[in-house]
Amino acid sequence: MVLRFTTRRMRERRRRDADRKFGARLLGATVVAALAAVPFGLLLILVEGQWEPLRRLDAGAARRLNETALDHPAWTDTLRFLSDRVWDPVTLRIVVALLTLWLLYRKAWRLAAWSAVTAVAGGLIGLLVKVVVERARPSLEDPVARAPGFSFPSGHAMTATTSFAILLLVLLPMVPRAWRVVCWCFAVLSVVGVGFTRVALGVHWFSDVVGGWLLGLAVVALTAWAFEAWRTDIGRRTTELADGLEPELTEEHPEPDPVLRSKR
Repeated sequence: MVLRFTTRRMRERRRRDADRKFGARLLGATVVAALAAVPFGLLLILVEGQWEPLRRLDAGAARRLNETALDHPAWTDTLRFLSDRVWDPVTLRIVVALLTLWLLYRKAWRLAAWSAVTAVAGGLIGLLVKVVVERARPSLEDPVARAPGFSFPSGHAMTATTSFAILLLVLLPMVPRAWRVVCWCFAVLSVVGVGFTRVALGVHWFSDVVGGWLLGLAVVALTAWAFEAWRTDIGRRTTELADGLEPELTEEHPEPDPVLRSKR
């Protein structure tokens, strides 16, 4: 009787600890989404209202970087290669598509669905905002690059944000802990680098890039929150951001969902 009571108390304590951790995770996801969505909304209002300080900042950055690009053609060629070949949205989407197919091969159905939905939702939302805002791209006297379509938000910046976030949150469980900081640094530098190339090449305003980063971050935060809520619903433990979305991916034979086990 005493042993049974002690076991029950331990289970209740573990459940309360799990609830607290999950609550903190949900709060964190909500805060991240809000911190991204609210500034994006404010930025959108300033862009639509053609706020003069923002216009001066955009114009000044575009002019100075365009002058630098004209003075250093080799540097400009490197930026163009990175923007059009390495960090191109098509390239990044292909990488995410291959990752999703690999997840399907591993029978990580829900993680594959999360990857696909996050990538597709990010692309569609970015395109919708572009069509609604209809902001013109920079018009420079001597441009070093050209791009079609509207300007706000930057599709390159938004795709880089969602794509590298997907890669990180899926693959982190397979990376030794000592190397995870390196992976985070590489992803952040890549996302920042994408934005810099677009402004330096004169095809986006600085605020376009910031808008792409913020909107991409909001999409990832919300879809990651939904995935974490699903894990809790089936009885799996909550995860830390440093562990990725599904640490069980490293297992050769992942344990079946607790919900499915209970039905058996």
